Amino acid sequence: MNAVGAHAAWLNPRLAAQVIRPRRDGRAEIALRVEGLTDARQVLRLDERLHALPGVTRVAVDARAQRARIVWHPERLALPQLLDAFAAAGCSARPLRREHVDDTRSAEANDALKRLLVAGMCAMQVMTYAFVMYIGVVDFVDFTTRGLFRWLSLLTTAPVVAYSAQPFLAGAWRELRTRRPGLNLTVSLAVVLTFGASVWGTVRGEGEVYFDSVSMFVFLLLAARHVELRARHASGALGEAAQDATPLLAERRCADGSLETVPALELLPGDHVRVAEGGTVPADGVLESEAVEVDEALLSGESRPRRRQRGERLIAGSVVLGSPAELRVEHSGEDTAAARLGRLAGRARQARAGDDPADREATRFVLRVLALTVLTALAWLWLDRTRAFDAAVAVLVVACPCAFALTRPAALTRALAVLAGRGVLVAEPRALDALARVDYALFDKTGTLATPWLEADAIEPLRDGLEPADALRLAAALARESTHPLALALAAAWPGATPRAHGLRVTATAGIEAVVDGRALRLGRPEFALAPSGRSAPASVAGTLLLADADGPLAAFHVSEAPRAEAAATLQALRADGIATVLASGDTRARVAAIAGALGITRWAGRQSPADKLALLEAARAQGHVTLAVGDGSNDAPALAGADVSAALASGTDLAQAHADLLLARGRLDGLWQARRIARELAHVVRQGRRWSLGYNLLAVPFAAAGLVPPWLAAIGMSASSLVVVLNGLRVGRTAPGLRA
Repeated sequence: MNAVGAHAAWLNPRLAAQVIRPRRDGRAEIALRVEGLTDARQVLRLDERLHALPGVTRVAVDARAQRARIVWHPERLALPQLLDAFAAAGCSARPLRREHVDDTRSAEANDALKRLLVAGMCAMQVMTYAFVMYIGVVDFVDFTTRGLFRWLSLLTTAPVVAYSAQPFLAGAWRELRTRRPGLNLTVSLAVVLTFGASVWGTVRGEGEVYFDSVSMFVFLLLAARHVELRARHASGALGEAAQDATPLLAERRCADGSLETVPALELLPGDHVRVAEGGTVPADGVLESEAVEVDEALLSGESRPRRRQRGERLIAGSVVLGSPAELRVEHSGEDTAAARLGRLAGRARQARAGDDPADREATRFVLRVLALTVLTALAWLWLDRTRAFDAAVAVLVVACPCAFALTRPAALTRALAVLAGRGVLVAEPRALDALARVDYALFDKTGTLATPWLEADAIEPLRDGLEPADALRLAAALARESTHPLALALAAAWPGATPRAHGLRVTATAGIEAVVDGRALRLGRPEFALAPSGRSAPASVAGTLLLADADGPLAAFHVSEAPRAEAAATLQALRADGIATVLASGDTRARVAAIAGALGITRWAGRQSPADKLALLEAARAQGHVTLAVGDGSNDAPALAGADVSAALASGTDLAQAHADLLLARGRLDGLWQARRIARELAHVVRQGRRWSLGYNLLAVPFAAAGLVPPWLAAIGMSASSLVVVLNGLRVGRTAPGLRA
């Protein structure tokens, strides 16, 4: 095996430094994205092949996450040879950036599993000792044998309290420091008090011991949390997958036409890149070669290839099928769409860890539980001092708000994972609460409900001697510098090269101005384009895109629009669900009316500025409505920020996405209906879980306070209740996706 061929580029120290993390023991570590892992036998064969390589000391393959982590001696094995081994096993591997080696999510899952296993093994052993004492077997032998079993139970329970229960103890300390009691405090009190009393009874040689209750309590609660943790980790997979798919290498074309392999992070706007057949696009950019088919399944969710024409944009992470492609770079590194999706997923995970209204409810619940526990202890101290401790611990354990507090996190993590799988990324999880209650939705038109295009015969020259092709070439030079849907349609209509635009300025809702071929041009609304010339717009160009210079109009572009394929079904489904749909656009009233009529929208408004759209939302909110705003342009940002919940299409501008709570990653409006359905399911499941928790407490607490429930049975009941609500939360999204007719 040698380091030649496609993998030889990784011999470059600059490239290797991006992916290899040196270890203190002199070895190296790398994380790789592995394609083609389909079954356990293939994983086993790959593991055997890698371990047979010289210098490899550790291999960890995660088929579900499509990742592998390798530790090896770099002086004995070169990175290209390691990649060749993956290729020989029939599953190509691509190195990931070195920060991916520090997989905190994997470490968190492993830590939780170890604590669960320790608690489970110890709980089984302690239950064996308890069983012997409960059935009275040792009553036939001397007193020292009973003491021996108690000491064995203490020694076996100690790891559960010191290790497995440590997350609860650490959480209780944080809650005390922030003066916000939560479920960790009640769990810790139950564990510490019960274990302490049992240790005291063991040392004295008399009284009851509850080691079995402690170990079982911790084990069952950790089991419920482990289920919740797995669901939470699954919800962050989409953003990481998008980032992983972006290659680290690119073939940049030099000035003399030759190709050089460079790190994708070093690509700059304006660089020209060649993407080989079957290669992955390393950066966002504009296609400059002939039409190609690309697989955008990673970001769009669409399994069928899409045909992209010259002048259209390609996204990093998509795969070029058929012939090679030439790309002019627009965004690279952390500015690509894939990187933005990764950051959006990160925002969702951070938001879930922040302040939650459910936490405040749990705090109030905890305070009531503690008060009830104290009252129970005081009552039994007056009635029968010997039963006070058992009754108080039973109340503390039975009424522990674990099920109450776990209901929303469990259901929410499941909802986020389901939505991510259906092409909807949630930047602000709390927005799902508002989405379930939305009854007023404001939509933008161009790029959101309608898609524009320009026919060849829709170009009207307005100056003598100007050919339609020349007018389109000049207009495309300005349009290619904008992300507005109308500009994109105009740019896509010109297949050739365009002159450079200098001094570009974009005026929201009006148009673009720049210097092209030495003269100042304006493209946009007629009144905007004609402002420098002081001329008024003729009636014939109303509602068109007008190109003009300082002397007056040059050409008019009659851009056509048609509703998105899924727009009518989405709006119909929303209206059937009680949501009033409103269309507000900066376009002319005639064009807005046409789209509104085609989509069955009765409430619409044209010539709306960003402030006008925001005013519509504020008026609706003043009337008691819960509002939703949907858009894709920078001019929609005020409305998106001002609505109770907002959604933007992935094809929209960065500013629109930054202000949106939901991102429709597949660029389809039906994702909005999916989010609405999941939000309502989430609200229903949360209500179910809390009703179950409250009902269980109302039923069990009186028996515990009366001394009829021993601590070990209380632990089983509380933990089983927590597991029930977690499993119930995993029902979110089980119904089949799709729009109602």
